[in-house]
Amino acid sequence: MRAVIVDKAIYAGGTRRDIDGDISDAFDLARADGDCFLWIGLFEPGEDEFDLVKEELSLHPLAAEDAVSAHQRPKMERYDDTLFVVLKTLSYIDETSDIEVGEIMVFLGRDFVVTVRHGAGNPLGPVRQRLEDDPELLGHGATAVLYAVCDEVVDRYGLVAHEVEVDIIGLERAVFDPGARDVTADIYSLKREVLEFRSAEDPLVPVLQEIVKGRVAECGSTREYFRDVLDHLLRVDGQVDAHNELLNSVLNAHLALLGKRQNEDMRKISAWAAIIAVPTAIAGIYGMNFDRMPELHWAWSYPAVLVVMAVVCVLLFRRLRKSGWL
Repeated sequence: MRAVIVDKAIYAGGTRRDIDGDISDAFDLARADGDCFLWIGLFEPGEDEFDLVKEELSLHPLAAEDAVSAHQRPKMERYDDTLFVVLKTLSYIDETSDIEVGEIMVFLGRDFVVTVRHGAGNPLGPVRQRLEDDPELLGHGATAVLYAVCDEVVDRYGLVAHEVEVDIIGLERAVFDPGARDVTADIYSLKREVLEFRSAEDPLVPVLQEIVKGRVAECGSTREYFRDVLDHLLRVDGQVDAHNELLNSVLNAHLALLGKRQNEDMRKISAWAAIIAVPTAIAGIYGMNFDRMPELHWAWSYPAVLVVMAVVCVLLFRRLRKSGWL
């Protein structure tokens, strides 16, 4: 169990008090102090490892199962006196331009907070440090932890959205570069990442709206903070929608340019075929081996035919070049 515990502490009056014993001792201390809350941070616990927390806090079995198995949709659910919130975390991989998705589950009670993180992205150490450096915010109680976690996750959304925008600009330049390679696969790959981004952030909007509208009693003292997070999330949501539409436009432009280049190639091939058809036709006529043919026994017939072929080919070439086919 200790291997998955990232940190644990009791917070009273905006200050931290470390816990030397195990989790059971931490719960006993928190309940004995009364006006405080316990925050336990876990990283990818197994079912057996999470059982102690579940039993001590009387967590609902369905919520505990979600916290262990992960792969949940962003949501907020209430189980008796415990609020269960699921957040999708995102991190951008520079080397591959991929978006890595993780999860954070938050169990929020009157005197406890349990955060369960899955995935390497979005560690909560900086969030805990930020709260401990702001006693006034931490003084709002356990709900301040939920706000800080949501704020950190949404801020990371903004950073990832910026990186996606940079990738889209790069694809735009590649599409309109005359000597560029076919980037259709790259566009589809980035579009998949954007759709995955959207599936992570979009369901979080109604969750924060519920809190901002005052429908979550636990978050009453921090509604203004959550309103700020919602504003940031709505801005990111608009950016993701714009990125998706822009990628559609980039793909359509790329396919149109590919079609245009193919048409230009076909025009050039057709033009050269027309030029080559003239000497081919003349040579075919004089290669039929008939005994009686006009000009067959002329002394200058051979060079005359070659001159005619060359003149016609040059005239065709100049005409096709002037019309833009070559």
